Amino acid sequence: MVEVDLEKLSEAELVELNHAIVARLQFLSRMRTQSQMLKFRVGEQVCFQPEGHPVLRGTVVRCNTKTLTVVTPQGQRWKVSPRFLSKVIEGGADSADASNVIELRPGERT
Repeated sequence: MVEVDLEKLSEAELVELNHAIVARLQFLSRMRTQSQMLKFRVGEQVCFQPEGHPVLRGTVVRCNTKTLTVVTPQGQRWKVSPRFLSKVIEGGADSADASNVIELRPGERT
């Protein structure tokens, strides 16, 4: 771990350090999101549970910058962060329940 004595830095140096830290955190967040998005492919069946809604099942139709667009059988379009999606096992029952959902852990691929 790098140790920086903040008391010795000028205001301009602190502002520059802040910008560097924010840029690094944003980069790490983008890399984490991209890694999660690589677990899914267009055409895959997924499920997710929006706040205030039952579990929804749908098909990934597009990969956006930070989200995946999922279309439900009823035609609803949702832009969902990949961290909220779970894959549905092909050939499973029509309902998205625990018997046909694959839970993915960070860094895990199928």
